[in-house]
Amino acid sequence: MILTFLRHGSNAVLAAAILAATALFALGRLPFVWSGALIGALVFFSSEYTTHRFLFHAPPTKIGWVLALQHRLHYDHHIDPPKLELLFLPLWFVIPVTAAYFGLYYAITRNAVLSLSLVFGSMCALTYYEWVHYVAHVPFVPRTPFGRYIKKYHLWHHFKNERFWFGVTNPSMDYLGGTYRDVERVERSTTVREIWKGSEP
Repeated sequence: MILTFLRHGSNAVLAAAILAATALFALGRLPFVWSGALIGALVFFSSEYTTHRFLFHAPPTKIGWVLALQHRLHYDHHIDPPKLELLFLPLWFVIPVTAAYFGLYYAITRNAVLSLSLVFGSMCALTYYEWVHYVAHVPFVPRTPFGRYIKKYHLWHHFKNERFWFGVTNPSMDYLGGTYRDVERVERSTTVREIWKGSEP
């Protein structure tokens, strides 16, 4: 299962980068700020919701190449949720986004060490996100009650109604954003698999 996870998307590169950075931190070759890593992880866990809801579920654009990106990054994942080639974020998306995170952190802190620690935390959170997303879509039953709940919670978004349950690793932002609902009270959407239908340019 882990080998399959590492063979797709940017997962192997993320894992290698995290292991290399951890070794450098442990050997004292690279300075590290634990609080920065924690904050970076929290920033990612907040942005997973906003990115999913407002970017990946944005209406389709009239610009051809951007529309192709929308399909690759999320629309087609709704069409075929278990397809591993569409499940994970591609490396060509993760690298510039990670660089943008570093640039943003540095613009705010003006401190390279703190910015690197923040990015490290965000990368760890992203890798965890990809793992949780993977577990949600493959035939595997998580061992913990929370893990089983999170799997169901994400699958509601894919098979019940795409307008709710935008979190992947946790439901906290859905509560804050007003997109958490009792699943029994939500009608099944007719566009849950083709989320752009009705909003084509």
